[in-house]
Amino acid sequence: MKHWIEAARLRTLPLSVSGIIVGSIYALAHPTEEILTPTDVFNWNIFGFAILTTLGLQILSNFANDYGDGVKGTDNEDRVGPKRAIQSGVITPAAMKKAIIITSFLTLCSAMALIYYAFTDTNVFYSLFYLLLGILAIFSAIRYTVGNTAYGYRGFGDLFVFLFFGLVSTLGVNFLFSKQIDAVLLLPATAIGLLSVGVLNLNNMRDEASDKKVGKNTIVVKIGGAKAKIYHYLLLSTAMLLIVLFAILSNFRLDQYLFVLAFFPLIKHLLTVRKNQDARALDPELKKLALSTFFLCILLSVCMVSLVSDIVVNLFLGGR
Repeated sequence: MKHWIEAARLRTLPLSVSGIIVGSIYALAHPTEEILTPTDVFNWNIFGFAILTTLGLQILSNFANDYGDGVKGTDNEDRVGPKRAIQSGVITPAAMKKAIIITSFLTLCSAMALIYYAFTDTNVFYSLFYLLLGILAIFSAIRYTVGNTAYGYRGFGDLFVFLFFGLVSTLGVNFLFSKQIDAVLLLPATAIGLLSVGVLNLNNMRDEASDKKVGKNTIVVKIGGAKAKIYHYLLLSTAMLLIVLFAILSNFRLDQYLFVLAFFPLIKHLLTVRKNQDARALDPELKKLALSTFFLCILLSVCMVSLVSDIVVNLFLGGR
């Protein structure tokens, strides 16, 4: 059990649910014209199964990465990060393959339950669309490193992470609640996607030398370490600017800018990366960046929750 928990890489899980939390709380804070109260728009079943589905996708991706890189020999003595399960021999490739199949099945079941609670039998088109999206997400999580045409070896991993852990996660779950897309939510969704790409980019910066040797052509390998740092600065700084712009367009009060506290560890992280000359020293930064992103999303959600309290007070006072 200990080895399977390590293979699931728990430190990546908070990052994966960041978009779900922001998208859900935004729906709670912004009831639609058809659904006037926060309690009507928010559904704990939708929220719970959205979290479970996202965690399933992240764990599936981690298992698949362990398997794909393990059988390809990408995880070898040159790898800077901690040893993975197949690389260290504590889990066999056959056992990991079974785990991938089981995790895929459980994740799909969770996705189907999520779709049921969101749409029941009222909209077949939306249900089919989300079912196809769920299948695509499972397929993409596996194909990142598994197979001869794994897209992670061609530099497309950043795009997958941005789409699924940023846009799809945040906008997708919000639509499950509200049945509409609010354009302003695209700002934090993009920001979360960029921060998630930042974690992947940091991982690839750490593994640049070993990836280059085995032909894993990540963005970092393609553009080089120096330009990868600039790319990293742009990812994180743009994300912070988008969050501030979101707050401005959402008419946040001064006390609702509490989320800027999460900018300090992000800025500190950028300074650490800027000064870094040793790839091994980047490994602890992975957990710090992932937790900083999660912290930012929690604070942003807390700030939006204050909007919910205003709505509830107005409802009890007789005004809508």
